Amino acid sequence: MQKQQEYIVEMKECRKEFPGVVAVKDVSLSLKRGEVHALMGENGAGKSTIMKILAGILPLDGGEILLNGSVFHPKSPAQALARGISMIPQELDLVPQLTVTENIFSGQELTVKAGIIHKKAMIQRAGQLFQELGIDISPLEKVGKLSVAQMQMVAIVKAIAFNADVIIMDEPTSAITEREVEQLFQVVGELKKQQKAIVYISHKMDEIYKIADTLTIMRDGEHVVTKKVSEISEDEVIRLMVGRELSNMYTKSSAKLEEYDENEIMMEVSHLTKEGLFQDISFTLKRGEILGVSGLMGAGRTEVMETVFGLRKPDSGEIWIKGKKVSIKNPATAIRNELAFVSEDRKLYGLNLAGSIKKNVSLAYLRLILIARWFVDFGKERRIVDDLIAQLRIKTTSRDTIVNNLSGGNQQKVILAKWLMGDPDIFIMDEPTRGIDVGAKAEIYKIMDTLAKRGKSIIMISSEMPELLGMSDHIIVMHEGKITGSFSKEECNQEKLMICSMGGNANGN
Repeated sequence: MQKQQEYIVEMKECRKEFPGVVAVKDVSLSLKRGEVHALMGENGAGKSTIMKILAGILPLDGGEILLNGSVFHPKSPAQALARGISMIPQELDLVPQLTVTENIFSGQELTVKAGIIHKKAMIQRAGQLFQELGIDISPLEKVGKLSVAQMQMVAIVKAIAFNADVIIMDEPTSAITEREVEQLFQVVGELKKQQKAIVYISHKMDEIYKIADTLTIMRDGEHVVTKKVSEISEDEVIRLMVGRELSNMYTKSSAKLEEYDENEIMMEVSHLTKEGLFQDISFTLKRGEILGVSGLMGAGRTEVMETVFGLRKPDSGEIWIKGKKVSIKNPATAIRNELAFVSEDRKLYGLNLAGSIKKNVSLAYLRLILIARWFVDFGKERRIVDDLIAQLRIKTTSRDTIVNNLSGGNQQKVILAKWLMGDPDIFIMDEPTRGIDVGAKAEIYKIMDTLAKRGKSIIMISSEMPELLGMSDHIIVMHEGKITGSFSKEECNQEKLMICSMGGNANGN
């Protein structure tokens, strides 16, 4: 009887290059059966890249991969899946126009005689998978009608539907609720019992210490260390990820960079209502203030801010900007009123992935680089974009780099650069550090603090309590479309935020 290999996957001195960038430099990584192997590192460290190589999404430029002791260089995701390797990508690749069942079995349809698709069997199998995981989603529902959290759960089911031996999860909990996270962890536990090898890419330290057995840290495309999770502290993980000590994650300085009246009301929202989404929302935003918006998924936070920015039409209520009542009918009107909106889903709403950094940055404020209203001043465009790249420390070899080739953290910086070009007074930031590593988070916080100290006002929607408490001057909490709490920085804590998020009263003012 053939002896089972100790490692199901061995990646040896693997290398991947993109034009002008070495994304993975001679990285070696081994995966064991029945183990959760966490992969951590800053954005751009090469975590997703090396896993995409294993999953057949990207070709290998150098090195060797062994699967069950035999050479394995997958040419496509389908080939990798056929050999038992499945990947749940960070950015979901579901088709909105298709049903849940059609997405799960896409490319792997169940058939009867003569290759005819067995729809009934697929629907029954999808329903069985959801029932086993305790997920309340209809197999017949169109994916486009699902929430982001529900889409994430469909992607997870899709990945495990064909009994893969190696399952790669890239930030699987970035857009799902705590209850769904617990469901996912239960599923992972069952997969471990079945001797599956699981790669878990995450920036959430508490998840790593709760679920992972082994941890590998990457930095700048290179392998830094692999250790048992029980043998490495959180402080050491952060230090190894960024290559430096982060003495103050939440940068909040007291000195103003420009003179302004900190009591000036920049925006007032009064009794804003959109039936079925939110009711009677009122708040004020002062100059130089960071206003945090807390609440569980589905509380209506994003919907309120999309309405403020003109992406939705309210049923009633008023919006005042700098003491003037405004009617914001669309995003163009919002931009003219000096508002900016950093969307939660950067790839779907924030960026043209096929475009260059230059074109993405200059698109929203094209009027600023026009000559005689018709001709683009390309020299001015290049100077502005280069200044913003330097200011935000965007890791790129050129302003002409295609945005899709950047890491998630650098893509987020491109969105910020786009809005900074127009120098608006009010920034709405929806989950501005979602899917971003600790080093990139610290840089985003520094940018936000600098904006505030220049007299800009920021509304920050966040699901991370430490981020809300660390960066906000004032926090409002929402639950089921209503504001349930309002706190100054000094009087707020995690317990109060959670009570209000769940619909309770924590004596907020």
